[in-house]
Amino acid sequence: MHSRCPCNVFQKVAGIIIGKTDVRSFPDRKNIGMDRFTFGFTVKDSPDFFINVSTWGNDAYVNGLASSFNIGDCVTIENPLVATKDLEKGDRFCPATPSHYRLLVTEAHSQVCLCADMDTIDRLLPLIHLPVKDSRDFYSLGDIVANGQKLDGSVINILAAVKSVGHFKQFTTSDGRRGQRLEVRLFDDSVLSFPLVCWDREAIQLMQPLIPRETVLFIADAKISFDSFRSGMVATVNSKSIITVNPVQVLLFWSAVESITDVYTVSQLMQKARENPEALFGITYSFISKLDLDSSASKVIKTRCSKCKFLVTEDLNSCTNQLCPGKGQIVSATTGFDLLVDFTDHTGTLHACSLRSPVAEKALGCTIIPSPKMKSGIRGMVLNCSLADPGEVKQHMSALLQQRL
Repeated sequence: MHSRCPCNVFQKVAGIIIGKTDVRSFPDRKNIGMDRFTFGFTVKDSPDFFINVSTWGNDAYVNGLASSFNIGDCVTIENPLVATKDLEKGDRFCPATPSHYRLLVTEAHSQVCLCADMDTIDRLLPLIHLPVKDSRDFYSLGDIVANGQKLDGSVINILAAVKSVGHFKQFTTSDGRRGQRLEVRLFDDSVLSFPLVCWDREAIQLMQPLIPRETVLFIADAKISFDSFRSGMVATVNSKSIITVNPVQVLLFWSAVESITDVYTVSQLMQKARENPEALFGITYSFISKLDLDSSASKVIKTRCSKCKFLVTEDLNSCTNQLCPGKGQIVSATTGFDLLVDFTDHTGTLHACSLRSPVAEKALGCTIIPSPKMKSGIRGMVLNCSLADPGEVKQHMSALLQQRL
């Protein structure tokens, strides 16, 4: 895939799906009383190149194709038609791409299927964490709030972490059309809570499994508007938006374990957490004082749907997530540990810290599945866990004790 293409047909394109819209229908002008169906998706095959793909056809073909893959899947597109972009028409509602062209998939000429070549999949999967825009080109939530209504109607990039994921809501409009809505709350180091609204089922499906306070989003081309009901600004995911979950450049900067050098006692960690609700990274030399491996199985073992990552119970044969790609099918689930541990030193105890994979595998030899339950209060997550060198402990503890004198 390249930014320029001299041909009219590609024999084959392999890429990872980084964006996808819902299926929509329009009256067919050639066949009165009939509808044409369409949806679009964006596929990426290298760090710098990605292209939009549109699909048109009848109800069965388009809906069948749309249900066969999701964002994050690797696909092979055979015999797509190549067309020049028309930014005055439909392409202005599609994600911005570096290509002057777009691909068209039709039932008569083309085929889209999940990629089966493992080498190709291994090459493509890391691309899902690369933002489609410069990772330094974004507004902080504080910038959005400060500019206020000056940004009303603007389309901008946002970098923020997920604070909470709201409830999925369905509704019916006055003209009988069905719709849905999901609100996600974002935060960064400048704003504690900012609303992001999703109306598209594909965007909602991407957002629902995200783990609050552990997930970072780079949202390319989010629409900013003033909400008179809230008397504040709101971001909305639209057909041009591409959402990158846990963008790799940001994570390397934010949470590289090697960059964490500050040493704290437990009481210092708790005090700093009370003073500032934002994430705090540090090292503590302490004992694991509580590890409930002997609790009931339901407390230490969690089962999730392998398709959408929602929690499921053993007595259910299908996933209860209404937007799960496998809804109505026999559930395919994965089971793993979900443990909370306490850390104690001479100054106090830090309760209910999440010890998760791959850190847990290294420290305990266990596979950990993250818990979706985020209780109020101070919570900790273990980024690395290993036996401490006695000399190193003595050195740091002596320094910390001197600070208290």
